[in-house]
Formats: sequence, C-alpha cells, structure tokens
Amino acid sequence: MTRLYFVRHGKTEWNLEGRYQGANGDSPLLKESYEEIGQLANYLTVRGVKFAHAYISPLPRAQKTAQYLIKQLGQDIPTTTTVGMREFNLGRMEGMRFTDVEKKYPTELHAFRYAPGDYDPTKIQGESFPELIQRMQPVVLDAVKKAEPTDNLLFVSHGAALVALIQSLLGTPIKDMRKDGGLTNSSVTILDATGPKLPFKLVRWNDTDYITKKLDPTDTI
Repeated sequence: MTRLYFVRHGKTEWNLEGRYQGANGDSPLLKESYEEIGQLANYLTVRGVKFAHAYISPLPRAQKTAQYLIKQLGQDIPTTTTVGMREFNLGRMEGMRFTDVEKKYPTELHAFRYAPGDYDPTKIQGESFPELIQRMQPVVLDAVKKAEPTDNLLFVSHGAALVALIQSLLGTPIKDMRKDGGLTNSSVTILDATGPKLPFKLVRWNDTDYITKKLDPTDTI
C-alpha cells in the first residue's frame, strides 16, 4: 500500500508569538526549527524511508521546511508546489495574536479550535472546513492515484489545514475533527492508502518522538 507522510512546517516567529499566519501571512523559521527538521530527517533515514514524490505548500515557511528536510534526507525527490497544500485562509484573524482574536472574534475562535461543526467564517471573511477539504483532498487522492502501490509520498503543509485534511481522509466528520488534538511543528503524521479510495488508515498521529527539546504549548496548533 502507499504510505503518506504529512509534515507540519518548522516553528516560526509568529508561532512563538502566538499569531495566526493563515494562508496569506508568513514569518521566518526559528533557528531551532532547522535542528528539529534535521531530527525528523534522521528519524526517517534510520527507518529507510525513501520518497517517490513531495507535495508542498507554496508558503515560504513550508517551502523552507521542505527544502531543508529533503537536503538532510539526501534524496533526489521530485517535488510539486501546490496551492492545495497551503494553510487555512483565516481572513481577518491573520497576523493577529491569539489573545486579541479571542477578544474580537470569540465565537469564531472557539468554533475553529474546539467545535469545527459550528465554525462559520463569514464574519472574518475566511475559509470554511468544507472549502478547505474540497481544495486539499484532490491533491492527495490524485497523488495516490499516480503513485506505485508501494511508494512513500511526502506532504509538507500547515497545522490547522493538515488536521482537517488528515481527519477527512480518515472519514472523520467535520464536527469531530479536533478529537485527536492538533499538530506540532516539525511533526509527522502517517497514513496508509490502498489506492485513492477513502477512508485511509491511520498509522501514527502527530509523531514528535524524535524531537529532543521539551515541547511547549506554542509548538502545537
């Protein structure tokens, strides 16, 4: 079967500051992130993982993560940059600190984080869960369709978007998409697919065992 590796980008300045980056915001990776991406590369190398293709968000934080990861893997991996892998469009929340969003858009923030089934992004002019899934799922399904049955595929994207995407691939209803929590910077989540037919099978959720630093709440969304 085809094995899928979903990697959240390395930690950024805005992650550390508690700001939403979304689909249009961005900030540089922290110096420590490169060490953690390197630890992920070592984790994959030790397990003999060879990638047939990588699909990457166009946002700089994901691009830098993918470039450094592939370099550390020492593999010649064909890559595709696709807007399908970019982060949630969070509209007016982008660039704002979490604490300020909580004051200005408490209903939207609570639903986004804890009750996705109730999330209505109209007020913030953002993207809904169904809209996000509609643009992300085809990238993965098409990649699996093109792959050989025993290929490993790499996807480098973003925390909130990947939670929704991965849970949708597992057949999880939108209202339950936060049931397993969020994803940590430089984490990997692994799924198995027998062809492009859903649902896929979860192998490992939010694996960070290889990260040597002590994680804190700003590492996970």
